[in-house]
Amino acid sequence: YAPFENWRRVDVAENHTARQWAEGVRRLVQEDYPHAQRITLVMDNLNTHTGASLYKAFPPALARALLDKLEFVYTPKHGSWLNMAECEFSVLTRQCLDRRLPDINTVTSEVTAWTRTRNQSKKPVNWRFTTNDARIKLKHLYPKLLD
Repeated sequence: YAPFENWRRVDVAENHTARQWAEGVRRLVQEDYPHAQRITLVMDNLNTHTGASLYKAFPPALARALLDKLEFVYTPKHGSWLNMAECEFSVLTRQCLDRRLPDINTVTSEVTAWTRTRNQSKKPVNWRFTTNDARIKLKHLYPKLLD
């Protein structure tokens, strides 16, 4: 999910491997944002969400070229709700995946249609977490200052 553009791409897969994640990152860097100097990825701490996955999937020169454009920012453990993409997954679940779908082809078709509609209407994520909320909720993560 690209919050400043209200754009998203959703890939449907039966499981999520390191190579699938790496291919999604490659598409993001080379196809979606080829002219970007820096791309910040905000992610949860899934074990495949690392630079090592790029090296598993691609030749070293390509993996390095991709990594040179990327900045990884990880949400705190048990804090994936801080990631706007997780908010978008919630909307996807409520609006598109809230019923039984017979097979992965149907899921792919439905998710593709939902994504196209959301992108065309430039629907934003309704982010309600303020700086004040963060100071209260995440107080335990701030360094303790001594007087």
